[in-house]
Amino acid sequence: MKRAARYFIFYAALFGLWVLLAKLKIWPPYLFPTPWGVGESLWAGFSDNSYWIAIMVSMRRVLIGYGISVVLGMLLGLGVSSNKFLEETMGGLLVSLQSLPSICWWPLALLWFGLNQNAILFVVIMGSLLSVTMAMEDGRKQMPKIFGMAGRNLGAHRFQLFWYVLLPASLPYIVSGLKQGWAFAWRSLITAEMLYVSLGLGQVLMMGRETSDMNAVIAVMILIIAIGYVVDGIVFKSMERHLQHKWGLAPA
Repeated sequence: MKRAARYFIFYAALFGLWVLLAKLKIWPPYLFPTPWGVGESLWAGFSDNSYWIAIMVSMRRVLIGYGISVVLGMLLGLGVSSNKFLEETMGGLLVSLQSLPSICWWPLALLWFGLNQNAILFVVIMGSLLSVTMAMEDGRKQMPKIFGMAGRNLGAHRFQLFWYVLLPASLPYIVSGLKQGWAFAWRSLITAEMLYVSLGLGQVLMMGRETSDMNAVIAVMILIIAIGYVVDGIVFKSMERHLQHKWGLAPA
């Protein structure tokens, strides 16, 4: 109840500040919309199904791109952490590439795939692939070697050692990388959709900007934030709580 009260007080204060600034009219209404104006835009977008369609299209793209990046990232991270040659060569390259903003892959995607869905998926994959790869690599490096030694002494070899010992011990690092990879994938998707005429949330956001409809712009921004918050709360925080409980790390 205390936690719910804190959430209520915080968001009520935030909403009140929004109303106050809108009432003071420090900025013109077309630049700083009122909460009820944004609410009307949300209602209109869901009533004509345009927001529902945009959400479904964007979620389908991000799930495909993110799923591919998770599979490739885990395989690549496992290979780099298990092979000395790959660690010394590709490891440094991965660190350098991670500092590259995902939107920098957009011109390359256009040249390789053309102006289509594959270009968007490529940007999403490259936006999250490196985070998952680095997390998998760090998980293997940070794991105490005694775990692997204990597994071998108990008779585990190769796949059994990886599946029952090394992978579970690396899960806290992997989940952290998956969470970060999701955030990068979601941002990469919205950015790519803003640059390409599609049916996703990014396009709806750009349509609001092109028509100078600030209510629609803020409404879509709220949807993007809400979806990211819901996915983080339902998927990744649940995984983190499960791991904390399993490993005895849950707060008392």
